[in-house]
Amino acid sequence: MHNNTTQYNKGIAIILVLVFAGVFVMSMSALMGFILTQAQLGTEKVVREQAFGIAEAGLEYYHWFLIQHPNDLQDGTGTSGPYVHQYTDPSGGSVGNFSLSIVGNKSCGVVQSVDITSTGTSDIDPKFKRTLFGRHAAKSVAEYSYIIGADVWAGSDRNITGPYHSNGGIRMDGTNNSTVSSAVSSWLCDYSFGCSPSQTQNGVFGSGTGSALWKYPTNSISFADMATNFSNMKSYAQSSGIYLAPYGNTTINYAGYNTAADGYHLIFNSDGTVDIYKVTSTSGYWGWLSDTGWTPDFHIIYSESFVERKTIPASCSLIFVEDKVWIEGTVKGKVTVVAADLTNNGYNPDVIINGDINYSTLDGSDGLTVISENGIFIPPQSQNNLSIRGIFVAQGDRFGRSYYSYDTKNQLTIHGSIISKKRVGTSWACGNGFCSGYANRISSYDRLQTTNPPPFTPASTTTAQYVLWREQ
Repeated sequence: MHNNTTQYNKGIAIILVLVFAGVFVMSMSALMGFILTQAQLGTEKVVREQAFGIAEAGLEYYHWFLIQHPNDLQDGTGTSGPYVHQYTDPSGGSVGNFSLSIVGNKSCGVVQSVDITSTGTSDIDPKFKRTLFGRHAAKSVAEYSYIIGADVWAGSDRNITGPYHSNGGIRMDGTNNSTVSSAVSSWLCDYSFGCSPSQTQNGVFGSGTGSALWKYPTNSISFADMATNFSNMKSYAQSSGIYLAPYGNTTINYAGYNTAADGYHLIFNSDGTVDIYKVTSTSGYWGWLSDTGWTPDFHIIYSESFVERKTIPASCSLIFVEDKVWIEGTVKGKVTVVAADLTNNGYNPDVIINGDINYSTLDGSDGLTVISENGIFIPPQSQNNLSIRGIFVAQGDRFGRSYYSYDTKNQLTIHGSIISKKRVGTSWACGNGFCSGYANRISSYDRLQTTNPPPFTPASTTTAQYVLWREQ
């Protein structure tokens, strides 16, 4: 009986030893596996970070290359890519390589921006790759809600989303949710800006609620640098876009004033076409601006004749009008309209916003840029509630609406950018307050246009850089 018990206890002990030994072995195996996995993960992280740095070096290399060779999209080889470069440590030895894929975004055969995809690989473990994408271009004016070349007053009814800049002084009584920047440290505010008597004020001042975002002085934005080469654009439109030549009488003399009386009327359609009319006669109204006084304008269409409906070419969506032009409708695709006259010396045509301007989709695939050699104006008898989308560039005069007696409207909504060489004005105050123009104005920049604007949209700087950057 004693021997049987002893043998039984020995058997139990052996089983327990084996069980604990098995548990120990399994625990150690798991621990070693965990340690090994963590070591592998650590190594993988190091390799991935190195591959990321190499891919980034590829983007920086091609940025440098484009500065030296702005029209070379083949890495100096004259052949199609991808283009592989070895990446070496300055102290010697290969670290890895980056492979570049380069695509130029063209319109009318002219490069608008360059898309660069850089894939980095480390020599430590080539199976771990990192890929970065960058769009290389000069910054577009679409990054701003407003760029103004003169002193300006944003009234208390203004609600502005996006950067607002003036090369002169700013009185900001409205609401802003982004930077309001002036290129001057101080300026003389007179009665036309609500200061009586005239007084020296800071670059930006007023009763607006967003003063924490006011900045002055800042760098000036050069209107000369964003000037458009109208001669080249005319040639592009004639060869592969849409070109409308001047016709009839470009100006008439009315009460001693020379003014444009005819031109073209463009109505955009959501199917990518545009209806073209010749404006044969207009109605004149007297309007007032601070620098010109009372002058007659002929911005209201009285009669017109249909010319044709044209499909806007996808490869060159540029419409060059060598005359005054009225625009409205629904835009499909990325379209640029230019109004400039290279035929008649001394005649600089305007653009007239004849009605609502919308996009067929709001996902960023549609966009409109309007460039006027002179000004862009909202006419008398405009809609009570006017909504426009686009990037509006008045290179010679202003974006605005003259003071028209007893002509008041409700709301103006702008989704895009206003670039105006002279003072902007779409609302007027008289002795008793608001008396002409739009009582309420809402402005917001279109962030979907900032990195992919319509072709030939002016840049706010001459320096090209990566305007879009992401990991793929």
